[in-house]
Amino acid sequence: MNLDEQYMLRCLTLAKMGLGSVAPNPLVGAVIVHKGKIIGEGFHEKYGESHAEVNAINSVVDKSLLKESTIYVALEPCSHFGKTPPCANLIIDHQFKKVVIACRDPFSEVNGKGIELLKDAKIEVVEGILEKEAIELNRRFFTVQNKKRPYVILKWAETSDGFIDRKRLENETGINWITSPETRQLVHKWRSEEMAVLVGKNTIYIDNSLLTVREWKGGNPVRIVIDPNLELPLDKSIFDSSSNTLILNTSKNEVSNNLKFIKLTDFSSESMLNCLYNEGIQSVMIEGGASTLQSFIDSNCWDEARVLSSKVNFIEGMIAPKLKSVPTSIDTFGEDKIKFFRNI
Repeated sequence: MNLDEQYMLRCLTLAKMGLGSVAPNPLVGAVIVHKGKIIGEGFHEKYGESHAEVNAINSVVDKSLLKESTIYVALEPCSHFGKTPPCANLIIDHQFKKVVIACRDPFSEVNGKGIELLKDAKIEVVEGILEKEAIELNRRFFTVQNKKRPYVILKWAETSDGFIDRKRLENETGINWITSPETRQLVHKWRSEEMAVLVGKNTIYIDNSLLTVREWKGGNPVRIVIDPNLELPLDKSIFDSSSNTLILNTSKNEVSNNLKFIKLTDFSSESMLNCLYNEGIQSVMIEGGASTLQSFIDSNCWDEARVLSSKVNFIEGMIAPKLKSVPTSIDTFGEDKIKFFRNI
């Protein structure tokens, strides 16, 4: 790695620290270098609050050094007024001599405009440093901007003999755990990193899933349940006040405290994702059940899949979803294994 790449790698490392806190904004880190020494750094820490460039500049003790410094940024500085003023203008005001950017911001109100402002101010701009890595880091944000739908992660646990649940007696409820407690904690970490989780009504009826982050430090995702005919009793855990909850149904649009009922006429994967896009959801983890997961697979409406497996055998029961893809990697996590897939 050359020096530019090393400083940009630090930007990306900082940016990742905002995962789960800044959506629907992108993950951005910034590093300020003066004569070969880092004198300031920062990242976008929380949605609605200061951007990475602002935090990095504020961390510099001697502001007089900025006009002789280079600022490295994981994403093109914004050029529009949103929750905060434009970062490109702030960089110009401090008279930085050079700006190094990993990749352009695909958001229509920024795309290239921030760079143009900097160049018009006679600031040297270098683009494309660790661009591939930066786009990968912000794959959720780029998916929303380019595909006009949330980034979709499929997640399920299956037994070594290929089942997602045991064979149940009529009206039998309760969770049949497949993976270890440690792996279940990892799932809570994953939830904290996404804006929303989605399940079908049968998952709620049978497992009474809460779909919150209880075994990891982080915010709860928006909970989404597909319940076309509003058959779920409101005493199910998902209807508590611990997180905002969307109920996709065929009969009503209504808001009641943290519950929002959204009326749909089409429950295809594409239609539901369009609905979530309109609700400002940047990423969603589909957690079940088998038919809901398979519908997203069959319609090719997914970006990642994380399949957890253990040595448990159910012999008979609900068959796990089927992916035609080959795993990009397989990790061992305690007693369990995790297969990671990418839909490229």
